[in-house]
Amino acid sequence: MAHYPVLLQESVDALNITPSGTYVDATFGGGGHSKQILNQLNKEGRLVAFDQDPEAAGRVFDDERFIFINENFRHIKRFLRLHQIKEVDGILADLGMSSFQLDDEERGFATRFDADLDMRMNKKGAKTAAHILNTYSQNDLQDVFQNFGEVRNSRSLAKLIVEQRENEAFTTTNNFIERIDSLIRGNKNRYLAQVFQALRIEVNEEMKALQEFLQQGAELLVAEGRFSVITFHSLEDRAVKHFFKTGTFDGKVEKDIYGRFTTPLKVVNKKPILPSEEELSENARSRSAKLRIATK
Repeated sequence: MAHYPVLLQESVDALNITPSGTYVDATFGGGGHSKQILNQLNKEGRLVAFDQDPEAAGRVFDDERFIFINENFRHIKRFLRLHQIKEVDGILADLGMSSFQLDDEERGFATRFDADLDMRMNKKGAKTAAHILNTYSQNDLQDVFQNFGEVRNSRSLAKLIVEQRENEAFTTTNNFIERIDSLIRGNKNRYLAQVFQALRIEVNEEMKALQEFLQQGAELLVAEGRFSVITFHSLEDRAVKHFFKTGTFDGKVEKDIYGRFTTPLKVVNKKPILPSEEELSENARSRSAKLRIATK
C-alpha cells in the first residue's frame, strides 16, 4: 500500500511556518510532512527530521536545508544540541505507524501476516513482543493489556498466556492468535488490534517516549512557536491533550511557589481537527487520527 501522510495540510498549516525558521518533523516516516514543510522554507530555513526506524534513512532528501537523525524523538533535545540547535520555531509529530511498517510482513506489527513476534520500531532494541509474552509475570502482562490496549478481559488473557507458554513458547503472530482464540471477545479484528497495540507500546516504550518528547519539545520552542501533534489512539490523545492544556499528564495544573498556575503551552484548538470525508475515502487508516495544536 502507498504511504499517505495523514492530515498533511492541516498539520503543516498549524505550524504557521516562517520561511527562514527552524522546524522539526519528529516522525519522518515516508517523508510526506517533511516535504511539505521544506516546500515552505527559503534557503535560510532548516528542517530536522527524526525517525528511529533504520529503513527510514533510505527515504531521506538530498537537500542542504535538511538534517536527518536516525533516533527516537525522545532524544530530541540532546541531538538538536549536537547540531548546535538550541531552539526551534515549530515541531510536528505524526504518532501513527507508517504504511511501510504496517505492510512489512516480517515486522510482526499486523495481525494479517504470520511473522515473528517482533514489533520493534528500532531493530536494535533488545525487547520484542515474544520476550514480553514468554517472560513477563501474569500481573505485568495484565497491566500491559489493560493499560496500553484497554483489553477488557486482560486478567484472563494474561493467565492463559502464562499457562500456554509452559508447554510451548510463543514465537509467531499466527501461533499467538490461535492460542488465545478462546478468549477473544466481540469483534475479532478490534480485539486483536487492542492486544497487538498493547504489545507494540510496551516493546517500544511508546508512552514514556511520548511524555519525554512533549516535555523537551515545549522547552525547545521559541515564544509563539507551534506544536502540531497527530494521535491515533486514546492513550496518546489523552497524554497530548493533558500536556498541552496543563503541562502535566494527569490533567492537573501545577502551581509555582507563589500559588500561581503555570503551563508551558497554550492550546490553539480546543477540539481536535479530524480528517475530512475526502481524506477518509482516500486513506482508511486516517479514520482515528486527531490533530492537536499548541503554542509556546
